[in-house]
Amino acid sequence: MSLFDDDRPKKQPVHEIGCDLSLLSADELSLRIDMLKQEIARLEAERANKSASKSQAEKFFRS
Repeated sequence: MSLFDDDRPKKQPVHEIGCDLSLLSADELSLRIDMLKQEIARLEAERANKSASKSQAEKFFRS
């Protein structure tokens, strides 16, 4: 282990669907819930963008 290991950015926890949750503390569970909520919001925003693009394309080709 190097003296400079503490300077490295810490990895974000990764959540694997279906993993064993019994090994996580309440704080770790809260962090994962927040992380997953942010990811859901990001996915929903992307879906909305794609739906809008699809609607625009459909309007263009109907004209």
